[in-house]
Amino acid sequence: MSAASERPPAGLPGRVLVVDDTEANRDLLARRLRALGHDVAIARNGREALESLASRETDLVLLDIMMPEMDGFEVLERLRNDPARRHVPVIMISAIDEIESVARAIQLGATDYLTKPFNKIVLTARVTATLEKKRLEDAERHRTRELERELEIGRQIQRDFLPDALPQPGGWEIAAAFLPARQVGGDFYDAFGLEDGRVAIAVADVCDKGVGAALFMALFRSLIRSHAELHGSGTPAGPASRSIVALTNDYIARTHGRSNMFATIFFAIVDPRTGDFAWVNGGHEPPLIRRKGGAVERLMPTGPAVGAMPDMEFEARADRLEPGDLLLAITDGVTEARSPAGRLYGEDSLLGILEAAPAAARALLERIVASVRAYEAGTEPMDDLTMLAVRRN
Repeated sequence: MSAASERPPAGLPGRVLVVDDTEANRDLLARRLRALGHDVAIARNGREALESLASRETDLVLLDIMMPEMDGFEVLERLRNDPARRHVPVIMISAIDEIESVARAIQLGATDYLTKPFNKIVLTARVTATLEKKRLEDAERHRTRELERELEIGRQIQRDFLPDALPQPGGWEIAAAFLPARQVGGDFYDAFGLEDGRVAIAVADVCDKGVGAALFMALFRSLIRSHAELHGSGTPAGPASRSIVALTNDYIARTHGRSNMFATIFFAIVDPRTGDFAWVNGGHEPPLIRRKGGAVERLMPTGPAVGAMPDMEFEARADRLEPGDLLLAITDGVTEARSPAGRLYGEDSLLGILEAAPAAARALLERIVASVRAYEAGTEPMDDLTMLAVRRN
């Protein structure tokens, strides 16, 4: 059933199906409903009712309970089990002494009931109220479908801008994990080689949710890659990292400042030959370095979130990964995952896994994902879960 045909225009009459095996009752209901401006179809029994519902869009059914061939209960059950028509409201028609049957029909999903003989005022009130309620419910379902469509567009944008494969320099392992939440965010990770043999890595979280965040995620990622290609190779890692983040910041702030969109970003340029790397942390969740001996270090922010204001200062710092060291960058979807009771997963839980880290970067990420999902215990994630691990073997 299409969204357009499912929703009669607000304030206009509806399409009503009258089902009754007594001709006098059918004619009386049809005349009164047509006098109210409704488009009325008639069925003499349950079989004809189902045929009409299958061939004609219907906004409301007035359904007699006691009929030959197929009674009202069976029609109601079939209607409620039909995914395309289960939302069509049904007003049951009963004799005044059939209250137990009415109660059964309500339990099966009937919306309301009318008793014979029909009272014109009650008929008008109940039909009008039921149709208006259906219009509101149809409008809400339409909005829900539009939101789902927007969410799927956002998810597709995210998927399209994540790298198909990660560079794997000799003696190194680079692994990533991305588990999107139902409510689309702007997380992304990236890792790509530069012409001089070094590797650039990035993990970021764009503010806000929905298609807007996904579009800005694509813009941030493209800007970082573009600036890295222009300014990364052949330039010392520290100045290059600082320049790439600053140029990205100024473009977003000056060109899209009215959108009030920004991102927290961790960006680094790693030299696989020496293990040296320079990094900038623009307001991001501090990445963690697990040293071979088990000590854990944090790479704290060296500047503000990227894109909020132009001409901001970003400091680049230098470090080195020795054989056996591992760098883990995440978004807050990891530490802010919630249990069914609403408690945060937190950094302590992450540190517990990192301190007992397996030898492989991929295995570490899989262990973190399993731990977070077990902690959530089926609770719907509120944010994307994004991680990038770099290990020198």
